[in-house]
Amino acid sequence: MSVYLSDVVSGSAVGLRGRLWRLSASELRAAAIEASAEILRLEAVRVAVVDELSMRPDDQVIASRGVGCWLAANTMLQVRDGKKIAALGAALRSFPAVAARFDGGDCSFEHAVLIVAFCESPPKGMPDAALPRCIDLLLAAASGVEATTTKVRSVIATLERVFESDDIPPAEDVDRNELRIASTLNGRVVVRGDFDALTGEMLLSALSNLTMPTPAPDGTPDSRSAAKRTADGFTELIRRYLDCAKTGVDGGQRPHVNVHINARDLAEHRDCAAAPLPDGGGVAVSDLDVGHMPWLGPLSVSQTRLLGCDCFLSTVLLDGHGAPLDAKPGKRLVSAEQRVALIARDKGCAFPGCTCVPAWTDAHHIRHWANGGSTVMNNLVLLCRSHHRLMHRKSGFVGKWVIRIGVDNKPWFIPPPSIDPQQHPRSANTTFKT
Repeated sequence: MSVYLSDVVSGSAVGLRGRLWRLSASELRAAAIEASAEILRLEAVRVAVVDELSMRPDDQVIASRGVGCWLAANTMLQVRDGKKIAALGAALRSFPAVAARFDGGDCSFEHAVLIVAFCESPPKGMPDAALPRCIDLLLAAASGVEATTTKVRSVIATLERVFESDDIPPAEDVDRNELRIASTLNGRVVVRGDFDALTGEMLLSALSNLTMPTPAPDGTPDSRSAAKRTADGFTELIRRYLDCAKTGVDGGQRPHVNVHINARDLAEHRDCAAAPLPDGGGVAVSDLDVGHMPWLGPLSVSQTRLLGCDCFLSTVLLDGHGAPLDAKPGKRLVSAEQRVALIARDKGCAFPGCTCVPAWTDAHHIRHWANGGSTVMNNLVLLCRSHHRLMHRKSGFVGKWVIRIGVDNKPWFIPPPSIDPQQHPRSANTTFKT
């Protein structure tokens, strides 16, 4: 290593970015590796020093209610991190093999914490004589550049099952399963869950194919983050379940997304948000220009119209006071036969440039059925949920893209002037689909 490279690792980072251009790629790699090793060394030093201080506390440490709190108060660490450092130092006293590997820089702080936690609370079915061998296995998984937290956790999980006791392992305890779903003030939904390993495996398996990055036809990488892909996949998973699965009965019908809306509002979105009361004394909540979901309440008309393109429609006739007079049997707007024909024609989302497969598409009414558009092939087109939403309500795009059925009985898309000033019609995107 050159003298300058040594200075990079051991010196200050102030002004360093302006000097790194002098290093070659190989020197930069060496500096990154050396800095990482130095971090491991200093972490081990800090743990040893803090542990010694905990055994010989002075007035400052005692006044801070422990060495962990003292460390946090005198550094940029949080209290929980200071206590974690102190706890690891105390735990390593009982496990010299782990301490030696950690002090030598061959085991990270996080991995050392996992190993000592296992050693302090081993499986109830594990004999004491087996602990040294278990430590060796854990250190092997935690050592070297190929060590990962996943590998260490996997060894721990394996050992817990090898020395199985009458107690159910935490990863298999279904009684601990929890799922909390709550609506927020802005109408969104927060989901938090904690599941056993088997349930988690089923969920991850079900989401696996639905969350894969999907490049564009020209090879452009999927721009969605991993979290966004997971959210999109979870939405599609629920949608497929409600569409196809044996869901049982809830309140006399198969559970699905139910949206209630006044037929007048669905047919034509009025300019005002609501109509005034007959006496002029305010707004009638029952006459708001929105749809309504039984669980989460209001839903905008544009989103309701999107759902209404490909839905199971039930009609209820009400009197002037809102009391039901008659109810007609529900019917599917787009029949199974029509969907098969649409798939044969559009082969997936028909929007130009989209590669979405048929299973991820809705049947969109070119002229909405609530405005007199019939549910026939020449008024239907397959669109993925993203492009379906764009046609209905995407900010800045509503009404700008126009869909028409050409003389070839296939959908054609007319872009807005902002995309194509000449507004040349574009054919449905079926040329590269098989």
